[in-house]
Amino acid sequence: MTASAAGLAGRLGRYGLGTAPLGGLFAPVSEDEAEQVLAAAWQAGIRYFDTAPHYGSGLAEERLGRFLRALPRDAAAEAVVSTKVGRLLVPGQGEEEGFPGRTGFVRVRDYSREGVLRSLDDSLTRTGLDHFDLVFIHDPDDHWEQAAGQAFPALAELRDQGVIGAIGAGMNQAEMLTRFVRETDLDAVLVAGRYTLLDRSAAEQLLPECERRGVAVVAGGVFNSGILAGGVTYDYDAAPPEVLERVRELGRACAAHGVPLPAAALRFPHRHPAVANVLIGARSAEEIREDLALAAADIPDALWEDLNHAG
Repeated sequence: MTASAAGLAGRLGRYGLGTAPLGGLFAPVSEDEAEQVLAAAWQAGIRYFDTAPHYGSGLAEERLGRFLRALPRDAAAEAVVSTKVGRLLVPGQGEEEGFPGRTGFVRVRDYSREGVLRSLDDSLTRTGLDHFDLVFIHDPDDHWEQAAGQAFPALAELRDQGVIGAIGAGMNQAEMLTRFVRETDLDAVLVAGRYTLLDRSAAEQLLPECERRGVAVVAGGVFNSGILAGGVTYDYDAAPPEVLERVRELGRACAAHGVPLPAAALRFPHRHPAVANVLIGARSAEEIREDLALAAADIPDALWEDLNHAG
């Protein structure tokens, strides 16, 4: 375990705010709405904020930066901010890639040393911050050699110099994250959608490996893009019939104990000792308040036993 990893988990808090919705994921969010979400999260005690250039072609970074810079200096010092490298933003007419409304940039995959340094410099400019507490290598699914061979060493140098606080990798799969944990000295991983009530694949190798090596785990996508919170999408697509049936079964188990299914979904990742933080994504201040109220719900041990069978 690195010194960076040792101090990171305690600083994250149990819940953090993922800013993809504030970048306009699936539908635009206004400036006022984004400001209200950030304010509600801060007022509720959330101090960890995760962002990325990918989210709205830099829009989420800009909005988060404006909010944090407007806080009193002593308060702002409490914030823990992570961003990501791997997608450079180049001016041009690009694809929406899930973020409608801001298409004046082309996303270019680049996990080279030069790309990492440029990406971080751009992110610092967009946020107006002078430091990131944590930097994730973002979705390097088809770029292992460059991500492990260039992006990670570049970030390790910056960590050693104190330019960034810690290094992570963030993905929607567990297999490559496990390889990162085994072959590099990451401080954290962000595993999205792979440790949920519906998909527990990260528990097979990734979470035990992180626990053994002292790597902090941030769990994202705990609603599997909406299906566990009353929606109809699973992993960013229409949920297939077999998934819908499993969700109904999970819902029946929760209802038998008087617990909302989203409450169980929010709490589930924290049942594993390797998980340090669960990210919440919200498009409104009311969603933040609702999610944190659900996260505080009383859940009997018997429900977890029933969910293990249902899941």
